Order: sequence, then structure tokens, then C-alpha cells
Amino acid sequence: MSKEVLTMSALALKTAYQTGALSPVEVCNTLLDHVEQHDQALNAWCLIDRDTTLQWARESEQRYLDGNSKGLLDGVPVGVKDVFLTPMWPTLKGSRTIDPASTLEKRSPAVAALERNGYVPLGKTTTPEFGWKGVTDSPLCGPTNNPWNPAKTPGGSSGGSAAAVSACMAPMALGTDAGGSIRIPAAFCGIVGHKPTFSEVPHWPASPFGTLAHAGPMTRTVADAALMMQVLTEADPRDSLAAPRRNTDYLAALHQPMKGLRIALSTTLGYVDVNPDIEKAVLEAGKVFEALGATVTEADPGFSNPLAAFSHLFYSGAANAMRDLGERQRNQMDPALVEVARKAEKLSMLDYLGAMNERMAVSERMALFHTKYDLLITPTLPLDAFDTNREVPVDWPSTRWPTWTPFTYPFNLTGQPALSVPLGLTGNGLPMGLQIVGARFDDARVLAAGHAFEQAQPFTQLPPLMQI
Repeated sequence: MSKEVLTMSALALKTAYQTGALSPVEVCNTLLDHVEQHDQALNAWCLIDRDTTLQWARESEQRYLDGNSKGLLDGVPVGVKDVFLTPMWPTLKGSRTIDPASTLEKRSPAVAALERNGYVPLGKTTTPEFGWKGVTDSPLCGPTNNPWNPAKTPGGSSGGSAAAVSACMAPMALGTDAGGSIRIPAAFCGIVGHKPTFSEVPHWPASPFGTLAHAGPMTRTVADAALMMQVLTEADPRDSLAAPRRNTDYLAALHQPMKGLRIALSTTLGYVDVNPDIEKAVLEAGKVFEALGATVTEADPGFSNPLAAFSHLFYSGAANAMRDLGERQRNQMDPALVEVARKAEKLSMLDYLGAMNERMAVSERMALFHTKYDLLITPTLPLDAFDTNREVPVDWPSTRWPTWTPFTYPFNLTGQPALSVPLGLTGNGLPMGLQIVGARFDDARVLAAGHAFEQAQPFTQLPPLMQI
């Protein structure tokens, strides 16, 4: 029974609670035992507090016994990336420079929404320092490893959340994404990760990475991602950039037909070299959508690689995160983070504005592209997971992480919704991801396409630690 519980979706858990087949306490004990047994090999969690988790689970259990369950996630255990403020647990962001006490008794909007909907906090998941890179290791917590092969990275920066969900330690987790940080680890770990349209999910305090940064769900099914989106999109007055609430029923919208959709397929975006296994799998995914009734056309959006513009804006955000830290504190930090921040501090205002000009040009290009195509599908990543505790693969021509994730960061520049869904395994036995991109505020259609693909081509494999 324990393996069945570990692999259940959040929606299935809710049904089991409502019928009395399972209790939140039973589920949380099973998950925490699983974490205790396997997390030494993965290091997906930086904080586990069994007493607090079980207290929340008992309160949920009592609500069900009283016939008074609350919200959409009552009793569902959720992993919280350690960049989100939680009132009872410190938020250290993988850094030795943060005073733990200064972060207590505060709630990020995503955490407040989860609380209103009855979630059970399972623990805090690991992140690179300040969430700055596409892999997950930090001076505070060390490296996080991939459940499919612990010698490989899970990606990042939401690598702890991805590893935890992939390893069936949690049915869902919170992630953030300023350059791919939800989608990268989702692809490397074989799970679902959705970067919502910018401003669709309220975020506070404002990210040092500015309007590149998005908060979103990481789950094992698209339906669970849609369920979590219904919670995370609840209004929060602290985010002055949040769009007006549209109260979309993301679960109901999952079942919209694919027939008649115009889908562009690009395996390169016009400038990327891709692992042949991944390219082949994306082309096969196009055939799946054609069988579902969509019209699929191979077409590139037509912008050149915006890496330089993204790097100026993203690394300026890293410098912004460190602006009040002195030399003593910087000496305790990830040296690569300190290096990119120092370089960004030398950029001029015109450098920054030039990057913003390119950002606007890419955004305009994509807005026009979506007048012709409803969706764009691409690989999430051009490669499979590489060795852990490295920023880039061995013998990679660059030292910085964005150079190996060229499919993700363009859509942080544009603020569009982008979903990664599992695409199968490479010849190395490691997961691949399919990225589905939509026009701004078309999250429901993106999720519906992901759900349709998932139903047509289910990814049922589990990582080796679950195959015993």
C-alpha cells in the first residue's frame, strides 16, 4: 500500500480523504518515512520537521472527520522551495548570509494561498544560492542529485522540488522560474513543471530578478498542475504587478479539444544544436498532436538567440540580490554567483536599456507569431542531465549555465506561459521534456495541450529508487 500512496496524485489523494480510504496523517507519515529512507542520496530537502507537518495533517484529518474540509488542497502534502516565506520555518535561499529569524512569521502569496486551501507543508526543498543558476547546489546545503541517476544533476534552480516530486516524496511542490528554473529540473527529472504567464501568480516580496521571475507548480501530472494553478492564482494585494484576477477554472479547461489548433514545432528555434534522441522525440510529439486533430507545422519564431540580453538582465538581478552584502558576506557565498554579480555591476544603464530593447523585440515577435500559431512546441532542453555539482557539462564551451538551456530563457523575456511535460527517456535512460508555449495569459490552453499529450503518450516510468 505504501508504494501506491507514494505515487498517488494530489487529486487522487483528495478523493481518498473524502471517502475515508486514506487520512492526511497516514499519507504524510508514509511520505516522511520515504524521505528519511532515500533523501540522503538525493539531498532534495533542506528542512524536514515531522512534528509540524503531522500537526497540520492532524488538523486536516479532523476537518474531514467533521465534514468541514477547506479549499482545493485540504490534506495534500506540498514541498516548498526554500525561496518562499513560510511563517513557521526559516527561508534561507541556500545562503549563509540570511538571518533565519528575520524570515519567520511571513508568508509569500503562494504559501498564503496554499494555507487558505488546507495544504500540509511537507518541508523546504533545496535551491542554489538565491536561485541563481540552472543546477542545484549551494554553500549552505551542498549538491542535490537526480532520482534517475544520483551522479547527475536534477537541474535547477527548483532542483530540490523536482527531485522530491520525481522521487515520489511529494505529489506537488512550489518552484520559481526566472530563466527556466521550473522547466529545466522538470525536464531533467521527468515531471511536469509550469511557468505561468508573468503576473498570473502573485509574488511577494518582489524578486531581485524583476519581471523575469515567475512562481508556479511542479507535479507528476498536468491535472495536478492545473489544480495548483487554481490555488496559486488567487488574489494577493501585495503584488502590485499582478494582473486582474480572471478566476480561470484550469481543471475544467483541461478538456478543451486539440482539433483545429494551429501548432508550430521547432526543434532548434533556429539556433540550437539538439541531442538526436530529443529531436526525434519532439518530432514524434508533433505526430501525436496531429493525431489529436491539431495542424502541426515546422516553423521557427524567427528571433536570433537573445542570450546576451537575457544575461545582462538576469545577472543584473543577481547583483541586485547582493547589493547590500559586504565583502565578509560575499566570501561565504557561491564564488560563481559573486563573479557574475561583479561583472553585472560594471554594466552601464545603456547596456541595461539595450537589453530591454531586445527583450521588447522578442516579445513583439512572439506576440505576432501567436496570431498565426496558437502554440509553439520545442524541446525543453537540448541535452539530458549531466554530472552533478557542476554548472555546465564536462568540456562545455562556456562556463555559464544559460548556454545549455536556450529553449527556456527566451520565454522569461517575453513573460509567456511555458509548460514542460515528460517526453520519455534518452538512450542514457534519463528523462526528456517537451516544452509547450502559448500566448500571454493563454495558460489554460497550454495546460490543456499538455494534458492531451500526457493522456495520449503517458509517461509511467518511475526512477530506480521506486522500482524496488
